[in-house]
Amino acid sequence: MSSDHAAHAPSSAPNAPHALRFVLHVWRQKNAQSTGEFATFHLDDVSPDMSFLEMLDVLNERLIAAGDDPIAFDHDCREGICGACSLTINGQPHGFERETTTCQTHMRRFEDGATLYIEPFRANAFPIVKDLVVDRSAFDRIIAAGGFVSARTGSAPDANALPVPKGDADRAMDAAACIGCGACVASCKNASAMLFVSAKVAHLSLLPQGQAERGRRVLSMVERMDAEGFGNCTNESECEAACPKGISVANIARLNREYLRALATES
Repeated sequence: MSSDHAAHAPSSAPNAPHALRFVLHVWRQKNAQSTGEFATFHLDDVSPDMSFLEMLDVLNERLIAAGDDPIAFDHDCREGICGACSLTINGQPHGFERETTTCQTHMRRFEDGATLYIEPFRANAFPIVKDLVVDRSAFDRIIAAGGFVSARTGSAPDANALPVPKGDADRAMDAAACIGCGACVASCKNASAMLFVSAKVAHLSLLPQGQAERGRRVLSMVERMDAEGFGNCTNESECEAACPKGISVANIARLNREYLRALATES
């Protein structure tokens, strides 16, 4: 059975009155070397309470039952925490809902009969592994370039032992909310990773624990970012709009200040 018809296989349960219908155009690509293309599927009994990934699970069950290759897509926690569920839905990373990951998007948010185009994140630094899965290990290498944070060994210090101004603490926590999903890169016309890197630099540069390696950290992470092939930031803020955690572009300004400071002080 061809992939274009596999999703028409009848389900074991009758259609519920409130079931939704969708036309899905899903990117299929065997590996990084092959040429991909969209494959069309029709689902006509989707529960409005399904998450987007659960809808893909149903599609895959039918593909497997029909003897076809299931669609490869990334997922882990399915709770909006890990950032693995990185899909582009109708041209928007994670879909149209603000500050919502793909796995937390429910099918009731789409109109009945809607046509959905589902693609992987597009960036040279995120090569496609298969279908909707991309290799985002470039982010891991940027994190590794940031190195460690100096901390004394022994018992945990008292929570109030290191006073931190509330404004700094709030900004650090906001930056630390970044889950490294890559939506910022996928939404940027230059495939810039500046929002991701700035969030990782900012939350440590604001806290006392991050001061010892502050200069070396920002220089190393920016150098690694450039080496991975990410583009430059042109301050159009698509990254903030696409970020499922609402990371502010104000962090990019902080990254630029930290970088210039480190160039002047680090030898």
